[in-house]
This record gives sequence, structure tokens and C-alpha cells, in this order.
Amino acid sequence: MSAGNKGTVKITQTGSPIGRRKDQRATLVGLGLNKLHRTSELEDTPAVRGMIDKVKHLIRIEEAG
Repeated sequence: MSAGNKGTVKITQTGSPIGRRKDQRATLVGLGLNKLHRTSELEDTPAVRGMIDKVKHLIRIEEAG
């Protein structure tokens, strides 16, 4: 990918943060997710990939572009 076209990643929350650590709940909120089956489309950056990796057991990931 070129610098001008980083692409996007589409994430959908599939798991509940109930009973999880507070930092995992905060990561979901940072990704724009706060309820089950909500979807968020974000720019594919290393920071976003790190957040996704932290809560990968609670989300479904799709390459959007």
C-alpha cells in the first residue's frame, strides 16, 4: 500500500466485555464498539492493529479496502 492509501479494516464486536479486564473494555470503546454486533470501520494503522490484537477474542475482523 502506498502512503496515501492505507486502506481500512472493518471490525464487528462479537463478544461481551462483561467479566473482562477494564483495559479490554476501554480498548473496545477506543475502537468505536460498545454493544454486541456493532460495526466500526477504521484506518488500517499499526496503532489500530495493536488494539485489535488486544481484543481479538471479542471481535471479528474483515479487510474493508
